[in-house]
Amino acid sequence: MDYVIPPPPPPAVPVAEGGLFPVRRVFCIGRNYAEHAREMGHDPDREPPFYFLKPADALTASPTIPYPPSTGDLHPEVELVVALGRGGAAIAEADALGHVWGYGVGLDMTRRDLQAEAKRLGRPWAPGKAFDASAPIGPLAPAARIGHPAAGAITLEVNGETRQRGDLSEMIWPVPALIAALSAHCALAPGDLVFTGTPAGVGPVGRGDRLAGAVEGVGRVEVVVA
Repeated sequence: MDYVIPPPPPPAVPVAEGGLFPVRRVFCIGRNYAEHAREMGHDPDREPPFYFLKPADALTASPTIPYPPSTGDLHPEVELVVALGRGGAAIAEADALGHVWGYGVGLDMTRRDLQAEAKRLGRPWAPGKAFDASAPIGPLAPAARIGHPAAGAITLEVNGETRQRGDLSEMIWPVPALIAALSAHCALAPGDLVFTGTPAGVGPVGRGDRLAGAVEGVGRVEVVVA
């Protein structure tokens, strides 16, 4: 096929053992830890899982990210990331983990002031969530090596001080349930990533801050806000 302009490079994420994982779509699950839902003013017992999307080219493995324009309230949210190696529609929970290639650690960077304004007006979250470099991510680890983590510490440090701390076992909707719920809405595909939600403790960061997210038994992501 003759492209009328040069095609952009395909999005991809480094793998811990070497190589690249090609990325198709980035799903992000909202309010999947009860305490985070409460700190954002919501009742976690009343909500089924919901999601929003980030563009695949919002992913970055760079050690620095820019402070984005149009905001004065930038928040990082540390999350377990699921990388799908198999797709499908209407996937049963019992079969869901068989679709997972591996796991990583990501940061869902959020322009909180823009997100809050979108909520107030009943508008999409894209301006608050889907901007350039809004998804820093560490190397992916294959499930064949680390298994399928269902428990373990998930933390975010800002300038060496703990900002967020939780446990994967505290997810309202664990990974198999999330995959089943997503696949009920649309057919999932190899290369899809799922950011699975963040624990409580979110707050603002500024230029020069050092961010370090970690999930026990999975890996880390470290960036500086330039």
